[in-house]
Amino acid sequence: MIDVKAARADPERFRAGLARRGAAADLDALLELDRRRVALTPQVEELRARRKIKGKPTPEQIEEGQRIKAQLEELDRELNGAQQQMDDLLARIPNLPDPSAPDGETEDDAEVVKVVGDPPGFGFEPKDALALSHGGIDVERAARMAGSRFAYRLGDVALTELALYRFVLDRVVAKGFTPVLPPVMANERAMHGTGALPSDASNYYRVEEDGLYLTGTSEVALAALHMDERLEEDDLPLLYTAFSTNFRREAGAAGRDTRGMFRMHQFDKVEMFVFCRPEESGDFHEQLLANEEELVQALGLPYRVVNIAVGDLGAPAAKKYDIEAWFPTQQRYREVTSCSNTTDYQSRRLNVRARIDGKLVHVHTLNGTGTTARSMLALMENHQREDGTVEVPEVLRQYGAPATIGT
Repeated sequence: MIDVKAARADPERFRAGLARRGAAADLDALLELDRRRVALTPQVEELRARRKIKGKPTPEQIEEGQRIKAQLEELDRELNGAQQQMDDLLARIPNLPDPSAPDGETEDDAEVVKVVGDPPGFGFEPKDALALSHGGIDVERAARMAGSRFAYRLGDVALTELALYRFVLDRVVAKGFTPVLPPVMANERAMHGTGALPSDASNYYRVEEDGLYLTGTSEVALAALHMDERLEEDDLPLLYTAFSTNFRREAGAAGRDTRGMFRMHQFDKVEMFVFCRPEESGDFHEQLLANEEELVQALGLPYRVVNIAVGDLGAPAAKKYDIEAWFPTQQRYREVTSCSNTTDYQSRRLNVRARIDGKLVHVHTLNGTGTTARSMLALMENHQREDGTVEVPEVLRQYGAPATIGT
């Protein structure tokens, strides 16, 4: 959530930033409620102090106490109501966007930062990963078992996907990230704390009888790892990388990416996550992007980096980069990884602070995709041969991937 104290001290900066995300009116409502709360608090405290009487009260004091009790109950209701409305607004007001995030509302408004590599020039009609898998991606049998947007991966495809995750984990761990195998279910506090709720509630599976959610990313588990903790300055930065299975309803995706396994209800992912000092988050954001570029380059994928427009950011993100790989059959770039700087938005919700220079401050958090199966789909399309086989990059073969898919 945003820092109410900072917004109160510099309302114009917050209003201008949140106006870019269509949330200026919510900020104004929040600040008005904050003014009411600030005005009511000393009145409530004064009445509570007046109710405290030493010794046996006189009849007059009893009568006065009853009047004070009625006034206090009324002010308490007003104060609690203002606080509840503030909490509701804080739950939905997005993070203050970074000045360098471009204006715009959709993915088409993203700013292209760089383009790396040339799309392959095939002398034949390229096939997509589903056709190239030669039965190694089976969505029809998965649909009979679980419905649409699920897939079996078998044989060489399964080995290649597993090798991809192990390769990425090794590369990221070598950069100082601690590997984690996290829970894939989370309570409402953790989901709310990372910003998954309430803004994106329709995308998550809820287990009603247990009050738990299936997580859509291990970002939730990693962000909540230090929930309600006070870290020391020497602890920072904390770098984690997790492998997990993730679940999303893909609400609103009807009719989109229905072929193959580009947009699934269940998928695996390697995630990177950072807790750091506030002044370091900008640099760590660039480092996460560099890590992701290194991984995509190692797979031999043509790609571009885009700076996501403010209207297309998730609520917690102040700034986000996507890496989009080239997909020959679609003749366009599609997202395969992303990385976001969420500044102190998540740490305020999750109450993660660190003692820095003698003061307790909310740390900054960042997250970035190491890889998902989308990278495998991209490498299959870009490394295909005319005979319908796929040459698997050398970096994956040492992790058990075959040299070729489709032989």
